Amino acid sequence: MKPPLCIDLFCGIGGWTVGAMAAGWDCIGFDIEKHVYGADRYPAQLVLQDVLSLRGDQFSDAGLILASPPCQFFSYTAMPWTRAKERAQATRADPALLAKELELFNACFRIQAEASEAKGEHVPLIVENVRGAEPWVGRARWAWGSFLLWGSGVPALMPSPAPRSATKAPGLGHGWVHPSDPRHTPGLDFTRLAARSEEDGRKLPGFRFDGSGRSFQTASVEGMKTAGEPHTKHLTISPGRLHGKNSPKRKAASARIAKIPFPLAYWIGRAWYPSGAF
Repeated sequence: MKPPLCIDLFCGIGGWTVGAMAAGWDCIGFDIEKHVYGADRYPAQLVLQDVLSLRGDQFSDAGLILASPPCQFFSYTAMPWTRAKERAQATRADPALLAKELELFNACFRIQAEASEAKGEHVPLIVENVRGAEPWVGRARWAWGSFLLWGSGVPALMPSPAPRSATKAPGLGHGWVHPSDPRHTPGLDFTRLAARSEEDGRKLPGFRFDGSGRSFQTASVEGMKTAGEPHTKHLTISPGRLHGKNSPKRKAASARIAKIPFPLAYWIGRAWYPSGAF
């Protein structure tokens, strides 16, 4: 008997898929770009297609839909910059512009509704994004570190991130504390944090590539000034040593930071794995 089917939208390098496959699911990922960065690549069947063009009735056999739509707009408008505030204000004042900015996030729920109708039963959905999305799409159902979750598929019982200190990350600079802590001082060394983001659920806690001392989120949203790829899974990181908006190093770093942590993905996969599937 075939394993149950999981659909991974905006799949990137497959953070959701790795955990779901470990839990026993057969996964198919959808993205508009094939992300290959050395050993980091999507680990299952990949379909290169714009998620906006997908119809939910294609997934009448699916048992679970997972999605991580791009967060550039949400991250940018969460910044305390004048231009960011002006963009947020202009977007709220223009219904057509607002619909455009939210179309990728909302497409996930459209696809779920169509899939559920085609299947004749509810197909659970989990959409992951950043905290900056909440003012635009409503309060998340759960926060796993910096990974916020929306949708009917968020289980009632969720795990906590790995028990690292909430205020001190060893090896990340003397006196470093998480940016959410009032004692945080910008400009310390964050360059080893990407590898640890899978362990403790910190999606964008701060990340320095070029010695400038700027946080990863600040650097990422600056790329919106020149980025022309609104549907890509990865974030766009600004200058420094990772040159060019299509720099492989920059894309690789972005994809790794955005990757869903294995403990979270595996938990979701196990929570929704159908009994009697084999």
